Amino acid sequence: MKLDRITDGELSILQVLRERGEATTREITTARYEEVTDPKMASAQKLLERLKAKGCVERDRSERARRFRPLVSQEEFLRSHLQASADRLCDGTLVPMVTTLLRSKRLSRSEREQLRKLIGDLWPPRESGTRGKE
Repeated sequence: MKLDRITDGELSILQVLRERGEATTREITTARYEEVTDPKMASAQKLLERLKAKGCVERDRSERARRFRPLVSQEEFLRSHLQASADRLCDGTLVPMVTTLLRSKRLSRSEREQLRKLIGDLWPPRESGTRGKE
């Protein structure tokens, strides 16, 4: 599954499916556009077909109106896109990307606390007197 090759149109379909859990083509079209027309329905159907071919959605044919469900989580999608960007822009390392992102936006106290907790959970401080490799 090549998640870094998802188009903006396909991404908008995935976002609707993540919000709803599952949806028909008509429900997706209604969520994406103010007015549902045959060309817009056809566009949504084509995007769903491409997402299915990429392994990102599954189709339930048990009902007359076929329902679609996402097969990829938001976290998987982000991980894939960020790693592809790091590979392309930073020789595969995430440090320059993360540093640039953190310095370019003022984080709220809550966001800073979430990041500190994440770092502490992923890399807990070593007990004093112990040495180890990182």
